[in-house]
Amino acid sequence: MVKIYSHKRIPLAPCAALAPPTQHREPAISDTQNTFQAVIWDFGGVITSSPFEAFKRYEAEHNLPENFIRGINATDPDTNAWALFERSEIDAARFDTQFLAEAEAQGHSVRGADVLALLAGSVRPEMVDVLDRLKQDGYRIACITNNVKTGSGAGMARTDEKAAQVAEVLARFEHVIESSEVGIRKPDPAIYLMACDKLGVAPENCIFLDDLGINLKPARALGMATIKVGAAAPAIEELSKLLGHSLA
Repeated sequence: MVKIYSHKRIPLAPCAALAPPTQHREPAISDTQNTFQAVIWDFGGVITSSPFEAFKRYEAEHNLPENFIRGINATDPDTNAWALFERSEIDAARFDTQFLAEAEAQGHSVRGADVLALLAGSVRPEMVDVLDRLKQDGYRIACITNNVKTGSGAGMARTDEKAAQVAEVLARFEHVIESSEVGIRKPDPAIYLMACDKLGVAPENCIFLDDLGINLKPARALGMATIKVGAAAPAIEELSKLLGHSLA
């Protein structure tokens, strides 16, 4: 069962049935060449601050090589502990010990539980403002997030206050597709097509934002326009250019 945040659950439509629902008005755009109908978002590192910032702080505090944690996650990326946990093929206890083994194989001791505590970033209010503007202008919006079953909710929050804040943001999306719920993770093309099917919009009519280039490549191959997100302001500017109007 796909976990989505919407007013009702709708079965997955066939990939061919991609015409936009008639109840949504056409986006208010100034560029007549713009055919974009939907903007699909990653969550961590895009709507929230990047967990990579927390990884760097942890590495500095524990005298680890720079990007050590990311290096573990990039080794055997489809079968390592991180990939298995994001697809819910192992639980948090198994992730803790398996990540530790992978870290020790690379020369340092890092428990998986320590990494999980670093995942939940802070919401970027300027990105939330963009979500509201897009909805106001008639664009469809959805979220695809690679996440794990830890903390609270899709944003993996560690406190009730942050969980409530994240839930308020997620409620803005028509659909939120979580890797830990559907058993598919980016960069598998199937998860992008799942979002398109849910929205009823063809890939070539979508823009996808993510903070990882590896997750953007399959989206581009499907026909989506893509934006690699670092800081919020440049990403918002690039999105504005693609849409042909200001999002301020």
